[in-house]
Formats: sequence, C-alpha cells, structure tokens
Amino acid sequence: MSIVLITGASTGIGRSTAETLAAAGHTVYATMRDPGGRDAAAASELDALAHSAARDLRVVELDVTSQASADDAVQRILAEAGAVDVVVHNAGHLFIGYVEAFTDDDIAHLLDVNAIGAHRVNRAVLPHMRQRRSGTLLYVGSTILVTTPPFLGPYVASKAAFDALAVVTSYEVSQFGIETSIVMPGAITKGTQHFANASRATDQRVAGQYSELDPLVERTHDAHERLFAPGTTADPQDVADEIRRILSLPVGDMPFRSVVDAARAGVDHVMAFSDLTREAFVRRLGFAETLEPPFRRRVRRGVAVDRCPGRPPALAASRRGRRRGGRPDRPLRRRLRPDPHRRGRPRRSPVARHVEHRPRHLGRYRPAPGRRPDPPRRGEGALTDP
Repeated sequence: MSIVLITGASTGIGRSTAETLAAAGHTVYATMRDPGGRDAAAASELDALAHSAARDLRVVELDVTSQASADDAVQRILAEAGAVDVVVHNAGHLFIGYVEAFTDDDIAHLLDVNAIGAHRVNRAVLPHMRQRRSGTLLYVGSTILVTTPPFLGPYVASKAAFDALAVVTSYEVSQFGIETSIVMPGAITKGTQHFANASRATDQRVAGQYSELDPLVERTHDAHERLFAPGTTADPQDVADEIRRILSLPVGDMPFRSVVDAARAGVDHVMAFSDLTREAFVRRLGFAETLEPPFRRRVRRGVAVDRCPGRPPALAASRRGRRRGGRPDRPLRRRLRPDPHRRGRPRRSPVARHVEHRPRHLGRYRPAPGRRPDPPRRGEGALTDP
C-alpha cells in the first residue's frame, strides 16, 4: 500500500478521498490549512475515525499558499513514514460573480490557491520522488475548463491553469519514473462546501452595475443541480472511488486523464481529442519520450519492471497476452498495422485513427441530433457509425 498526501482534506472530495484510501489500507496524510482553528472539527472527526476504525489516517497542517508550510508538511511525513508515494492535489476555492468586478488581487489570490498551490507542493515533494525515481502525482481538476459556465470566470481560469501545469509538469517528471493522472469531476452540489463557501467579487461598485443580472447569479447553484437526470446524484464519493481505483492499478496502467461527470456533459470526448492532438504535436516536436515514463517503454519492449513501492507490478505483456497468461520475460510481439505508404493509402490524421480505435468506454463520435455530419476528408476515414 502507498503513503498518500492529500491537500484540502477537510471537506468534500478531499475528505471523502482520505477516508476511502485509508479504508483501502493506504497510509493517508490528510492535510488542511488550519487543523487547530477553522478546520478543528474536521481534524477531530478524522482523528476519531482513525482510532475507532483502526485506520492509518493522520492529520497534518499544510497551507498551499505558503512554500514553507508545504516544505514543513512534506518533511514531517518523510520523517514519520520515510516516503511519499502519492500526492493528491485537491485543495481549491470557488469564486462566483462578474469577472469585471473581481480585482486583480482577487484573481491573483485564486490562482495562488488553485494553481500555484499545487506547484508549491510539487516543489516540496518532487526532490524526494526524483531521488527514488518513482511516485504518483494525481490532480483533482474539473470539467469546467471545457464547459466554462457563466459567472464563474476566475474559477474557470484557475482550473485551466491548474490543468496546464499538471500536463507540462508531467513531461519532465515522467523521465524520473513519476506518473501523472488528472481526475476531472463534473459539477458536484452535494456533500461539499464548494458553493456554500464561495467568495464574491470585492469591487462592489462594479458589481452593482451588473445588478440586473443578479437573479441569474443567485440561481447558479440550482442551475447546476438541474443538470442531473432524475435519480442521479453527483457525490464526492464517486470521485474518491475513482481515485482509489486508479491508485490500485499496476505501474504503467494508470490513465493520464479520467472524467467523473454525473451531468454527462461530453467532456470525456473533448479531452480525448484534445490530449491526442497535444500528444501528436509533442511527437512532431521530437519529444515523444516525454509522454511516458521510461519504465513504460521498457514494458512495451518486454523487459521486466521492478516493483514500484506501494503499487502492484506491471506485467510486461500486452492486454491480449495477459489474458492468455503472457510471460513478462518474453519479448512482446507488437501487432503493427500495414504501412499506409506501401499500400498506396494516404496517412490518416491522428484524430481519425483515434476515433476508429478509441477505448470502448468513450463510445463513438456521433453528430448532435438534427445535424448532418461533415463528410470525411480523403484518407481520414468515416467519423460516424455506418
């Protein structure tokens, strides 16, 4: 089992994730900004749970807006546990209101919490992970960077920055055996204080000039609740369960991105194309090796991989080979598609290949109801079912 550091673990997704991972047998350090003050009740409840259920769940103070606080928290965990295998970046805050009414200090503060905070924690823990050449950075992002609803402008910008930092950091840390996974929850209106504790714009003069839109802003929470089909709820536990599932996967099998969205906004389709386009561009630049850790490349070549602390070993065989009892010590026989140039066919775009061979859980692309699909360009294949 892994030693896991979770930021923002006093409420919502962070709290559910801490309890779920501790129940699964992990050693969990649930960090929060002020366990001796405003977060005292949450810290006390987690301590009581740890004692009553005999779980290895510990509360640590960590303010993501302070590098010194992040450094102290990581050093305390290393002194007690000897390692940090996983960091779950969850800490965040919500702003609701009119973009113009937020001052530059307002937006800078939100970026400081939601995006730079994760970077501070990374700076504290990555020297240790790089030295061990193993570890996992798991980011709790948001579908909001795709859906971009109104009246949440600064929050949208901060989560977009958070996601971008996660992606570009992954290129570099992957070469030290450190895996990255981004979990993107959809709107969650129950079991969290996200909307209840949301901040408003400080420039009341400008906000007053938008007063005719106030009724729309006031029903932001209700509008998100109406996204769900009858009988469907969006619960932080759904995200916690997905994080538990991801951390239980063998080394090298962890998904780079996972969408947990009860609203079914289609963000999984958008991000599948987005990530594929990004990866294709990185390959064109000649930096393909930054897209995966070296051990994953060794697995593809059929070389056995040492066990990563706290994670089950990966079998050096294809999925098809594993189902047939493939042996890690045998080189893989990669099934290669025929060379399109030798067959006289033009090379298809990466997007077209992805649509035709995308993972089953993503389904197939279909145009919106009432809209005729655009005819495929030559060589790109059909984008719709026959």
